[in-house]
Amino acid sequence: MHFLYILYSKSADRYYTGETANMENRLKNHISHRYKKGFTKAAEDWEIVLQLQLEKKEDALFLESFIKKMKSKTFIKKVIENPAILKDVLEKR
Repeated sequence: MHFLYILYSKSADRYYTGETANMENRLKNHISHRYKKGFTKAAEDWEIVLQLQLEKKEDALFLESFIKKMKSKTFIKKVIENPAILKDVLEKR
C-alpha cells in the first residue's frame, strides 16, 4: 500500500503534496522538520487534509506529480473536496 497525501498549514496558508508508504512516520518527520531544506520547514502546524490509499507506488507518484504540475491552490481545494477527481485522473492516463 502507498499513500498520496496533502498537508495544509493554516499559519503559512500553504499546501504540500507528497507520497509515502508510512503516513504516520512521514507526518511526524514533516512536523519535526527532519527535512531541513524541505518545503514544510516553513511552518509547524501541518495537518493532513487528504490521504488517499493506493495499491501501487507508481500511482501515488503519478498523482503527486500531476497535482504539483497543476500549480493551483484552487485545483488542490477541489481535490480535497472531491477526491474522486484523482481516481478519474488515474483511469484516463
